[in-house]
Amino acid sequence: MKHPFIMPFVYLASQSPRRRQLLEQLGIAHELLLPAADEDAESLEVVLPREAPLAYVQRVTQLKLDAALQRLAKRGLPKAPVLCSDTTVALGRVILGKPADHADAAHMLTQLSGKTHRVLTAVAVGTHAQRLQTVSASRVTFAPMSHAQIQAYVATGEPMGKAGAYAVQGRAAAHIAQLSGSYTGIMGLPLFETAQLLRQLGFNC
Repeated sequence: MKHPFIMPFVYLASQSPRRRQLLEQLGIAHELLLPAADEDAESLEVVLPREAPLAYVQRVTQLKLDAALQRLAKRGLPKAPVLCSDTTVALGRVILGKPADHADAAHMLTQLSGKTHRVLTAVAVGTHAQRLQTVSASRVTFAPMSHAQIQAYVATGEPMGKAGAYAVQGRAAAHIAQLSGSYTGIMGLPLFETAQLLRQLGFNC
C-alpha cells in the first residue's frame, strides 16, 4: 500500500557516484542531500574501541541518517524519505576504512592479498516517523598480488576514497579470484535489499 505523504523520490545522503548510478538502475528518482561545508561528516565514521565490523557499519549508517534528517528539516525541503548507506571492509575483526594516502592504500591491499574478507553494507531509509535498515554481507577473495601489482593499482588513484582501498567495479576486478553475496552491495548499495526497504515505503521497484 502506498503512503499518500510520500513523494515519488528519495533523498540520497551520499556523495558516492556509484550509489547514484545504482539507484538509477532501480529506476528510483532521487535528489542529493549532501552535508554543508560546516558539517563534519567524516567524524561519523570514527571506529570505537573494540567495535565489531557489523556493529560499526550499522551504527555509522544510523548516524548518517540522523544527520541527514536534521539537514532536511533545517533546509525546509519537501518531505520525502532519506536513504543512507555505509560500506565496511572487514578482515576478521579488523575494519579497513578509506585509505589516508597512497602508502595506507598499499598497506591495506597487502593485507587483503591472497585472503578472503567480508564486505558489509548497511542501508537505512527513513523519515522522521519511520526507519528501516538492513545489512548485506558478502565475501571477496583476492588472488596473491605482487608488490609491483599493488603499486601499479595504487598509482591509478582508484583506491582513494574506497573502503578497503579498492573498487570491485574497477581495475581491482583483475585481482579478485572469487566473490559471493551481493555484487552491488560490494559496490556500495545492495539493490535487492534496498528495493525491499523502498517497497515497504510504497515505492514500486
